[in-house]
Amino acid sequence: VERDPEMASVEVAAEHERILREIESTDPNCIGPTLRSVYDGQEHGLFMEKLEGRIRNHDREIEKMCNHHFQGFVDSITELLKVRGEAQKLKGQVIQTNHNLQNDGKETLNTMDELRQCRLQQRNIATTVDKLTHCLPVLEMYSKLQEQMKTKRYYPALRTLDQLEHSCLPQAGAYLFCTIMAENIPRLRAHIRDVSMSDLKDFLESIRKHSDKIGEKAMKQALLQRSLDGANTQQQQRGGGGRQGGRKEPQATELDGQGGSPRSEQDSGILDVEDEEEEGGLGAHDLVDFSPVYRCLHIYTVLGARDTFENYYRNQRRKQARLVLQPHSNMHETLEGYRRYFNQIVGFFVVEDHVLHTTRGLVNRAYVEELWELSLSKTIAALRTHSSYCTDPDLLLDLKNLIVLFADTLQGYGFPVNQLFDMLLEMRDQYGEILLKKWNTSFRQILDLDNYSPIPVATEEDYRRVMGQFPFQDPELEKTAFPKKLPFSAFVPKVYCQIKEFIYACLKFSEDLHRSSTEIDDMIRKSTNLLLTRTLSHCLQYAIKKKNVGLAELVQIIINTTHLEQSCHFLEEFISNITNVPPGTINATKLYGTSTFKDARHTAEEEIYTNLNQKIDQFLQLADYDWMVAQGGGTASDYLSDLIAFLCSTFTVFTHLPGKVAQTACMSACKHLSTSLLQLLLESDVRQVSMGALHQFNTDVKECERFARAGPVPGFQGDTLLLAFIDLRQLLDLFTQWDWSTYLADYGRPTCKYLRVNPHTALALLEKMKDTSRKNNMFAQFRKNERDKQKLIDTVVKQLRNLIATHQS
Repeated sequence: VERDPEMASVEVAAEHERILREIESTDPNCIGPTLRSVYDGQEHGLFMEKLEGRIRNHDREIEKMCNHHFQGFVDSITELLKVRGEAQKLKGQVIQTNHNLQNDGKETLNTMDELRQCRLQQRNIATTVDKLTHCLPVLEMYSKLQEQMKTKRYYPALRTLDQLEHSCLPQAGAYLFCTIMAENIPRLRAHIRDVSMSDLKDFLESIRKHSDKIGEKAMKQALLQRSLDGANTQQQQRGGGGRQGGRKEPQATELDGQGGSPRSEQDSGILDVEDEEEEGGLGAHDLVDFSPVYRCLHIYTVLGARDTFENYYRNQRRKQARLVLQPHSNMHETLEGYRRYFNQIVGFFVVEDHVLHTTRGLVNRAYVEELWELSLSKTIAALRTHSSYCTDPDLLLDLKNLIVLFADTLQGYGFPVNQLFDMLLEMRDQYGEILLKKWNTSFRQILDLDNYSPIPVATEEDYRRVMGQFPFQDPELEKTAFPKKLPFSAFVPKVYCQIKEFIYACLKFSEDLHRSSTEIDDMIRKSTNLLLTRTLSHCLQYAIKKKNVGLAELVQIIINTTHLEQSCHFLEEFISNITNVPPGTINATKLYGTSTFKDARHTAEEEIYTNLNQKIDQFLQLADYDWMVAQGGGTASDYLSDLIAFLCSTFTVFTHLPGKVAQTACMSACKHLSTSLLQLLLESDVRQVSMGALHQFNTDVKECERFARAGPVPGFQGDTLLLAFIDLRQLLDLFTQWDWSTYLADYGRPTCKYLRVNPHTALALLEKMKDTSRKNNMFAQFRKNERDKQKLIDTVVKQLRNLIATHQS
């Protein structure tokens, strides 16, 4: 039976309404079965629409309810905010009221406490006054004792203790404090001893810390004294010089009856002298307040413990001496480091010297001398070690001056310092080596930057300026008009000035070493000789031997070294003038370093000869002979013409050289050219030589002879220069004239026409003229006279071989 659709929709709507009621009234935890019934049905979408409609209805009801109660909620909140503000005001008033109450109560409590304290003090004061009335003498004496202890008047305190113990305490009665005072008297004596020892320790620590200031003052006084003494006084014994300028004997070492010390408030040991004008009138020892030493010594003497004090003082000062003598690791880096080191040592011994002369036995001469010997050995060892690191000559010179001042200062206080001056002589050798290295750099720079050209002078002012730098005299040059050229290049006056600067630098170190003028002169001359023979010599050799040095530069070096050598006697006079030692003094060191310039000149000459030969070899490498040419040309080869032109221009430059050098260079070049040409002719690569090639070669040799005969360098007598080509000339004449009969007949005689022709050489060249080729029978095509000549060559070859064999046997 089919259901009516309308009935079905009504039923579904009723079912959905039931489900919605269950959802609204059912506990959320049990809503699961209700929802499942929805999903079991078929009208899910319809249910969801009903659910959405129900939700909207409930939202409208909630909104209505909220609108209905909203104004009341706002009014309640407003009232609540008003109540909160009033509550905060009430709380503030309560807190302020409580604070005022506490303050008022505190003032009352403080007033009551003050009143109680005041009444307690009144009772105590009354009781104390009553008791003190009976004990004032003892208390006054004890107060005096305390005041003396406070002001460090320890010796008067000891007297007060003695009076308190034997007079005041027995008369005061058997009070407890009197018993305590009596019991404290031994402890007070021990305290006085300990406090005085503590002051002594403070004194020792203070002078240890300020010894550099004391030493600085002493060294300033020694420097001032030395400047006042003058040059003559510096050479004399200065046993008491330092003490005159730096130390006054004290008026007394004993304390007065009251034991007062005028420096009781400055027991640190060092006076606070800040005004330089006030300090200027004081000696070095016056910077020190020695009262702690005197006071402690006197107290220990009174207490019967002088030996204990003396041993303690000496041991402590020995320990301080070891600390003073220990140099800083970086002392060698600056002069200030050395200065602090010396100031500390001087300050130490200024104090000991003053104590020696003012304390009557606290230290003795043997003790001070022992400390000085220890200090001297350690100081010298430290200076040797640290100065060895120095590479700056200025720093080493400043150090030397500082050591001299150090030695003079201590010598003024009576300490022997000869070992220091002996060490300075060792340091002078090191200074000389450093100077040599520095001047080596200077010489290298001068030689590298020189243009090796004569110095042009355009005006009289320029001429006088150069003459002021270098002692050069040439009357002929002075007569010529400006502009003109000096014969030497710029490195001559520069090197000469550098040598003088070196001599000045050596003199600076040699001064004030307590050496005679002769010894200083000897040291300067030895150093100058080293500069010339080692440093300058190496630099000149370097300049001559370095690459790309041309003939013009070598010629200029020879001229420069000649003028420098001639100027050496001016250096002799310069050294004599600054040392005041006549040059003719017996046993005086001579300035033998002038040999440096001779050696450099000889090296440059040899280099010229070598350079010329190398240039000749370069031209000969361009030689391109056709050794099989039938007939030689009538003119010299191009390469040889260029070579002769080069030699002519080169020897023109040599006109400034000494005649012997130019002649030797010219003769050497001609001999080398002759030898090289002969070697070129006899070269093993040249297998055959035609007569035409020999004629061409002979033409080239004649060109060489014309060059030699023209006298490219003046001074040769006759045809002396032609002798360089004599071997080559006789050999070529022998072949070109084919004069074998004369050669073979006269060989071995002194008057032989071809005396300079070696048979081995002739044979070697003759072998090259033979036909050595058997594959192409070249001589078969010759005319009859050519074949006859070839047979003649064979005959001469045999005769030469027989000649050689005969003379060898």
